[in-house]
Amino acid sequence: MERYTFAIILSLSSAIVLASGHGGFRMAGARALLSARDHKYQQGEPVPLYANKVGPFHNPSETYQYYDLPFCEPTNVKHKAEDLGEVLEGDRMVTTLYNITFKVDKEVEKLCSKKLEPEQVHKFRKAVEHDYYFQMFFDDLPLWGFIGKVQNIDPKDRYYIFTHVHFEVLFNGNHVVEITVSTDATQVVDITQDEPVSVDFTYSTKWKETKKPFDRRMEKYQKYSFLPQHLEIHWFSIINSCVTVLLLTGFLATILMRVLKNDFIKYSNEDEEDPEETGWKYIHGDVFRFPPHPNLFAAVIGSGTQLLVLVLCIFGLALIGVFYPYNRGALNTACLVIYALTAGISGYVSAHLYRQMGGEGWVKNLLLTGSLFCGPLFLVFCFNNTVAITYRSTAALPFGTIVIIAIIWALVTFPLTVLGGIAGKNNKIEFYAPCRTNKYPREIPTRPWYRTAIPQMCMAGFLPFSAIYIELYYIFASVWGHKIYTIYSILFIVFIILIIVTAFITIALTYFQLAIEDHEWWWRSVLCGGSTGFFIYGYCLYYYYARSDMRGLMQRSFFFGYMGCVCYGFFLMLGAVGYRSSLLFVRHIYRAIKCE
Repeated sequence: MERYTFAIILSLSSAIVLASGHGGFRMAGARALLSARDHKYQQGEPVPLYANKVGPFHNPSETYQYYDLPFCEPTNVKHKAEDLGEVLEGDRMVTTLYNITFKVDKEVEKLCSKKLEPEQVHKFRKAVEHDYYFQMFFDDLPLWGFIGKVQNIDPKDRYYIFTHVHFEVLFNGNHVVEITVSTDATQVVDITQDEPVSVDFTYSTKWKETKKPFDRRMEKYQKYSFLPQHLEIHWFSIINSCVTVLLLTGFLATILMRVLKNDFIKYSNEDEEDPEETGWKYIHGDVFRFPPHPNLFAAVIGSGTQLLVLVLCIFGLALIGVFYPYNRGALNTACLVIYALTAGISGYVSAHLYRQMGGEGWVKNLLLTGSLFCGPLFLVFCFNNTVAITYRSTAALPFGTIVIIAIIWALVTFPLTVLGGIAGKNNKIEFYAPCRTNKYPREIPTRPWYRTAIPQMCMAGFLPFSAIYIELYYIFASVWGHKIYTIYSILFIVFIILIIVTAFITIALTYFQLAIEDHEWWWRSVLCGGSTGFFIYGYCLYYYYARSDMRGLMQRSFFFGYMGCVCYGFFLMLGAVGYRSSLLFVRHIYRAIKCE
C-alpha cells in the first residue's frame, strides 16, 4: 500500500482551483472548515463523507460527476447543498455507501459487489488510461486517490482498477483533524478486455489520536504548497528578478532625468531669436489634443481602472487570510462580487473622462464601458460552457447558476455602472492642460520603423514581463496544475513592481515619442502599457505546449479562452496605468517650461 499512499495528495494538492472559470466567494467555507463547534462527534457517530468528482489528472478543468463511473452507488443518492462558489468551481458532492464512524476501526468492510458489463468495463479502462483521480470530502477535509493503474506487460499494457480503499484518520478529542487515503496495489481487478467482470469493492478505516489542535488542521495543505527548498529557490528567483528589473529601471530613470534636466535648461535659456523649432517643447500646442475615438478611449481607461481596484481588493483579502487552502470556491466568486460592486468606478472614470474630452453620447459610452470586458468574457463563457455541456462535465454551469450571475449583472453591475456614469457626467471639473491647444494639428515628422507602435509595444512589454515571468510559473502550476499557491505576500510585491515598471517604461517611451515631435501619445501610452498582456498570452502558449501535459478540446478551450480573458484584463488594467502615468509626466514637463 505504500506505493499509493498519501503521497498522491502531494501531487494532487490543488487539482481544481480558480482558473477554469470556476470559483466561489465562500465566506461560509471559513465557518465550515474552521468552526470546531460544527465538527464535534461522539464515538460511533457517522462522520460525513461526500464524493465530489472525477477527472483526468492532467486536465484540471475536465471534471465529471463521481457516479458517471460505475462505482458503488446508494439506492437514494442525495446531493449536498452547495453555495454559489462550490457550483462555480464544479463541485457536485453526493452521498456514498462508505460508513465511517467516529473512532471505530474497521478491518475490511464490503462496500458492494458489482458485475461490470462490457460498457462499464470500457468506462473504467478509459478512466485508468487517462489517469483519472477521484476527489472526496471527509468532514470538509479534501482527499484524493487514483482509480487504477496501468502496467506495461508485453505484448500490451494491462489495465487494473483498485478495489480496496484504506482511510487513516487522526482525531483530537471529539474532532477530526486529518485524513489520508491509500489504495492497495495488491487488490486490483483486470479490466483490459471488454468482458463482464465481477468486482468486490471494499474499504477499511484506522483511527489514531493526535495532539494537533483542530484549528491547525488545514496547515498540512498549506505546507504542501511548496517544499522548503522550493520556497528558497522561489524567493531567490523573485529577488534576483526584482533586483535586475529595478537596476534597469533605475538606470533608465537616471538617464531620463539627466536628459530632462538638460532640456529644461535648454528651453529656459533659449534665445528667442533662434528660429530652430525642434524637440518636445515645440509641440505644446498639440500634445493635449484629445485622441481619436474618445468614446472607446474613455471606456478602456474606465474598465482598466476598475480592474486595478479589483486586483487590489483581492490582494487585500488574500493578505488578511481569506483565501486559505481549500476554502472552496473563494477566489473566483470574490472576483465576481467585487467586480459587481466596483462597477461604479468604471462608469464614473469613463463618463468623466469622456465628458472632459467633449463627448456628448454618454449613454453609448456607458454601454461600451459596461460591455468592454464583460462582453468578450461572456462570449468565451458561452463557448466553453457549450463544450463542457457536450462533454457532460461538472464544469458546465447549471441554468440556475447562470440566471443568478445574470441577475447580479442586471441588478448590481449595470445599475452601478450607470450611477457612476451619471456622477462622472455631472462632474464639472475640466481637463487640466498647462498649454493651449492649437486649432489645427501639427504635422508629425516621418518616424523610423522602430519608433512606430508595434516595436515600441514590444519594448514596453518585455521589461514588465521580465519582472513577473518567474512568478507566472508558480501561478500557472497552481491554477492549471496541482500546487497550492499561498505566498500572497510575494505575489503582491511582484504586482507592485509590475505597476511601477509599467508606469516608468511607458513614461520613458512617451518622452522619446514627444522628443521626435510625435504628439499622438494618448493611444500609444495605453498600447505600450497594456502590451505586457500579449507577452503573458505568449507565455500561455509556451506553458501549454512545453510545460504541461494538458490535452483535449475542452481543456484547450478552457485554458486558452479564459487565459485570453485574463490577458485582455491585464491589457486594460496596465493600459490605464500607462495612460495615467504618462499624463502625469506630460503635465509635469509642460508645466515646468514657459509655453506661449
